[in-house]
Amino acid sequence: MRAPRLAALASAAALAFSAPLHSQQNDVVEVLATRFPDDARKLPANVTVLSADDIAKSAARTVPDLLSEQVGITLKDFYGNNATLTSVDLRGFGVTGGQNTLILLDGRRMTDIDLSSVQWASVPLSSIDRIEILRGTGSVLYGDGASAGVINIVTRSPLKPGTHAEMYGRVGSNNTLEGQLTGSVASESFGFNASVYGLSSDGYRANNRNEQTNYSANMRWAGSGSTVDLRLATDRQDVRLPGARRVQPSIRLDEYSADPLGAQTPLDYASRDGARAGLTLAHRIGDAELSMGIDYRDKDQRSYFDQGGFPTYRADALNVTSLTPRARIPFQLGTTAHRLTIGVDSHRWRYDSRRTNSPDNVTQPINRVRASQDSMALYLQDAIQLTGATSLTAGWRGERIKLSATDVVDPAAPGFAFNTSAPQAAAVQRQEAWEIGLRHAFDAQWAGFARANRSYRLVNVDEIYENDAFFSAQFQILRPQHSVTHEVGAEWRREPFNVRAALFHTDVTDEIHLDPFTTGVGNTNLPPSRRQGLELQGAWQATAALKLTAAYAYTDARFRQGVLPGGPFAIGTNLDIAGRKVPLVPENKLNLGFAWDAAQKTRVSGSLAYLSSQYMDNDEPNTLGTKIPAYTVADFKAVRDFGGVRIGFAVNNLFDAKYYNYAVRSAFAADRYAVYPLPGRTFSLSAEFKL
Repeated sequence: MRAPRLAALASAAALAFSAPLHSQQNDVVEVLATRFPDDARKLPANVTVLSADDIAKSAARTVPDLLSEQVGITLKDFYGNNATLTSVDLRGFGVTGGQNTLILLDGRRMTDIDLSSVQWASVPLSSIDRIEILRGTGSVLYGDGASAGVINIVTRSPLKPGTHAEMYGRVGSNNTLEGQLTGSVASESFGFNASVYGLSSDGYRANNRNEQTNYSANMRWAGSGSTVDLRLATDRQDVRLPGARRVQPSIRLDEYSADPLGAQTPLDYASRDGARAGLTLAHRIGDAELSMGIDYRDKDQRSYFDQGGFPTYRADALNVTSLTPRARIPFQLGTTAHRLTIGVDSHRWRYDSRRTNSPDNVTQPINRVRASQDSMALYLQDAIQLTGATSLTAGWRGERIKLSATDVVDPAAPGFAFNTSAPQAAAVQRQEAWEIGLRHAFDAQWAGFARANRSYRLVNVDEIYENDAFFSAQFQILRPQHSVTHEVGAEWRREPFNVRAALFHTDVTDEIHLDPFTTGVGNTNLPPSRRQGLELQGAWQATAALKLTAAYAYTDARFRQGVLPGGPFAIGTNLDIAGRKVPLVPENKLNLGFAWDAAQKTRVSGSLAYLSSQYMDNDEPNTLGTKIPAYTVADFKAVRDFGGVRIGFAVNNLFDAKYYNYAVRSAFAADRYAVYPLPGRTFSLSAEFKL
């Protein structure tokens, strides 16, 4: 899409839509995703901060549901059951959105070096204080995987003076039961809180049951310019996997229409156990701030896939140890004020995958794949106050990554059948990121920003292990992916209106992605692509009791040039993708919402989301002839306070839309594809007690 058309869209849409810079109306809106507390209103980026009140108003049931109400964010949701296998896509990366949008929990990475989705259910909405969304920025401060931006989930602080207890419960459609118990005790300088959470649900489809249990404890001490923050948590998830609904018109196969709730894979399942521990030490010396983070996180994943009587079972263990010292040092050069952030990130990842045909044989696996990734990075970012109204941010990051992998095959293992082992592989890669941004306040109402940055993404452990053209196992350590983004934006605030608009342009080279058409290649570096678009947000406080919101995103994601070689078993060879649309990216997305205090202690809220059609996964050539249809989904929520008790009633998918947001094209049958239906209308009743 050419720049004049984008500019015309921005001018026209700014008259029709308005958006809040964030949800809070005070002078400072704090964000922590900048490594040290900062004011969102002074950042040269498109930033949204969702408060605890915003979360309470929403009918969303999970963090991804809540994020999907925000501009420029779409979901890839397989089963619609407590965000199981759900990934978040920011700014149109499609199926790799989960590897290009960095997810943080209290400033710590939740995104791993494999293809498993973030364990969203380990952070229930009731545990969250706020969510920070920084679009198109974060590569200097965090490195790998922040090409589209950073989303930081901030949990409740233990430093809430007094003794408090909360109980939350929800019952809903599909035999859903959810509950959480939270307690805290705190003084002005010391606080401790703990919670236990549980959920069970049969899910919308057959073989779709989900059970989740979380435990967490947080401690914080603050005094004399120093703080100590300790966080501990465990989580467990057991899910059944119903698979897809297959469609192939040429043979009159249509499982989606005939039985959308059925299970293609009635025997498949997965489970995951996770644990995390984090210690942060912070100290202030004059105006300088020092911080040291020491974190450990692990997960143990097990999965069984029957595959029509040719089963596979995997037991994957992954852990990461991180050391993240950093400092923010303010200083003056002449009349110009600086705030320099300097830090080091050290991450040590270990991966161990045992692969066999049955859980009973996991102690003697057919293949055992081990991988390690060690990274060391130095970053610097300077926030410069040029004038009272103008600020400049500039930063650089350098990172060294060492990757190694081994594969051992055991011919004596049960189920062995001509399996091969991949030769050992190792590589050292060095990457750089940079960022520069300018923000200027024209007056009390108007402000604008412009920014540019370079980011990178590294191949992960699930993407390096593939088969060659002769079906022999091999490691494929791909070139790092690079993205260069340019962005401009403007914002206007004049009560009762808030308006913000942003235009962005991202060129991507060596994009890491699966090429399903080319035998022997597996994951590969795709030809150059481009994402560009328009983001509009706004709010109108129509009356003291009624607030209206709207958001619109136009995203043009397409390949700039190139072909996919194809192969003898695929649907074609030398498939031209120049100018073709990137799959799983809707061109248009519209969100509308309202929150109405209907009475003194009664609030009614609702949201509506429209997404235009999108090409299916694996349809890079755009030749299937069928797309994921456009859909509209509406949610409704009503809450009534009765002293210390709050009762809520919610309806999700109010109009019972039949829809899905993920589908995949077959690489071998020209008109075959598989879809993953999402839930129809559901109801839930919740109760919250506070002491």
